[in-house]
Amino acid sequence: MNKTRWLTQIPLVGLMILWANALAESALAAPTLDDPYIWLEDVDSARAMQWVHAENDKTLAVLEKDPRYGGFYADALAIAEAKDRIPAPDILGGQILNFWQDADHVHGIWRRTTLDGYQSDSPPWTTVLDLDDLSKVEKANWFWKGAVSAEPAERRCMVNLSDGGEDAVTVREFDLPSARFVENGFQLSRAKQRVTWEDEDTLLIARAFDPAELTASGYPFVVRRLKRGQALQAAHEVYRGTAKDGGYGLIPYVLYDGTGHHAVVIKRPLSTFESEKYLLTANGVAQLALPRKSDIRTLVDGKIIVSLAEDWTVASATLRQGSLIVLDLSEATQDPGHLKPVVIYAPGPRESFGEAAATRNALLLTTLDNVRGRAFIYRPEADGSWSHRKLDVVDNATIGIADADFHSDAAFLSVAGFLQPSSLWLLNSQSQSLKLIKTLPPKFDASRDVVEQFEAVSSDGAKIPYFIVHPVAMKLDGRNPTLLNAYGGFQISETPFYSASTGKLWLERGGVFVLANIRGGGEFGPAWHEAGLKTHRQLIYDDFAAVARDLIARKITSPRRLGIMGGSNGGLLMGVEFNQHPELWNAVAIAIPLLDMVRFEQIAAGESWVGEYGSVSNAQERAFLTSISPYANLRRGVQYPQPLIWTTTKDDRVGPQHARKFAARLAEYGVPYYFYEVTEGGHGSGANLKEQARTTALQMTYFSRKLNDE
Repeated sequence: MNKTRWLTQIPLVGLMILWANALAESALAAPTLDDPYIWLEDVDSARAMQWVHAENDKTLAVLEKDPRYGGFYADALAIAEAKDRIPAPDILGGQILNFWQDADHVHGIWRRTTLDGYQSDSPPWTTVLDLDDLSKVEKANWFWKGAVSAEPAERRCMVNLSDGGEDAVTVREFDLPSARFVENGFQLSRAKQRVTWEDEDTLLIARAFDPAELTASGYPFVVRRLKRGQALQAAHEVYRGTAKDGGYGLIPYVLYDGTGHHAVVIKRPLSTFESEKYLLTANGVAQLALPRKSDIRTLVDGKIIVSLAEDWTVASATLRQGSLIVLDLSEATQDPGHLKPVVIYAPGPRESFGEAAATRNALLLTTLDNVRGRAFIYRPEADGSWSHRKLDVVDNATIGIADADFHSDAAFLSVAGFLQPSSLWLLNSQSQSLKLIKTLPPKFDASRDVVEQFEAVSSDGAKIPYFIVHPVAMKLDGRNPTLLNAYGGFQISETPFYSASTGKLWLERGGVFVLANIRGGGEFGPAWHEAGLKTHRQLIYDDFAAVARDLIARKITSPRRLGIMGGSNGGLLMGVEFNQHPELWNAVAIAIPLLDMVRFEQIAAGESWVGEYGSVSNAQERAFLTSISPYANLRRGVQYPQPLIWTTTKDDRVGPQHARKFAARLAEYGVPYYFYEVTEGGHGSGANLKEQARTTALQMTYFSRKLNDE
């Protein structure tokens, strides 16, 4: 659980520019729009699943039989199931809760300890909920999707349970002191839904009572109030959007601060990045006059903290996008149409806002400075101003807010770098002191590696930074096996991270790893993202290719030794690069991807991402989407690298349909490929640790075969 008590789910990936490259003339013909594989969109049909199992068998017969697979799998599983991982803390009601999976807890356990106990080397955990036991008793396949607490008492929670890892959840009321589900308590059947507590006996629920109350992307646009003991169908309507709403549907949530204030908020997404924000007041629902591209982050001392993703002109002053502002909650409640914002943070040219969270009397803020993490404490002063101080944390690392407690001065910061094992720091926001309490033991030998940051020049002259992790003694001879990764969408920043599996399975074996900060992300604020929206998206793909060419020009690697990897929106990136520049790489891992951009709005939650990609209902956007759609632009007679395409059956966000159809088209054209579909697990690499380790091992076996052999 986080302090808004919501698990935000982040979606995913995609000008009409004809690219010039070394493809055969046939590759420049008009894209193919016929769709003989639409039957593979019927996710669970017998015919589709028969195809999936046959494809899995073919792939596993090669990759699992490779002599390297066993070692990769053993290492990946040992890392995944290790008991010395840092347990993610959730401060709740004066205790620390944590959800944990390992070899003994395949589905996982929810457990708790004290703050003092958590800081010890061996915390005295008490199990609160055992999902393995629950699954056995109920003959179900339950996996954890978080919990929403009843603030401020924090005694009761609504626990979200997923069947096999999908986004749709069953929600049940749970009593923390007794560690039991509440008999005759709140219980909501399986649906894509969001729940928050208005008070200890009242829920606000975003849920559809019939299909007419779902948006085109399959999310509810009605919020209702459900009283304890009341039948679900009798819940009173609080707010209604429309079926044309975009994004992930209505989101009700409640914010509290340490001085007794609270705000009940309803967020109504209008598109992928635009939303209306409402306060639930004594007089009903009132819309806040905030820009559509803004987000309410937290509450401190009766002040609403808001981030801006667009310029906002108010009272003859223009507040710049990327800034953080505060609003007085009392004033906003009384007059929501005439807000009086005060800027407390404005980014520099190479800076961007990261996260915000509140302790009892302070605001904790993280930022990026040229893709390097920074952390600050902001404090409201008596005269209405805000003081701030930069925290002394390590440079060249990613700094995250693991959790913060609005009841006290306690917060947790996470710190990690490519070669620096993840660590957890306890912050006292009053004294501004930091205490290292946990460090992940090194999972691979990083002594022979070094991290550097370079820049490539893209097609329009923009400088694209990238990190490279490589052996200190690396020879610049173009022969280094190299993995290049990027995401490039949804304003998601790609920053240094500690990956035990990448380190052990790739770096320790002499490989090179590269992370590219291409446009579409948020590394340099909203403008970095907006530069690649919709029909401008070719710039994102040009950025990625520019980084690859820069690596080759520096003789770090060569097309023969270069592999690329990306998932979700990054999977779309991989599909586009596979089509546009097959000459630049020898291996392409395309994970849980979007690939059919002509039909993406009709598959799973695809309509949610029109704000990122555009829509086929718009002629110009359809023309562009058709021109870059990986599925539509595959060509006969082109020398493609043999890709690895993997997905999951229960992915109800992107859906396995894209990957299936892409593989089927490759088979039709006689292009060699590997396809693997995890039959359990949502939008990820598997619902349990063994399946996740298997997917990791398959991918590393594939890259090792392609970039080291032949």
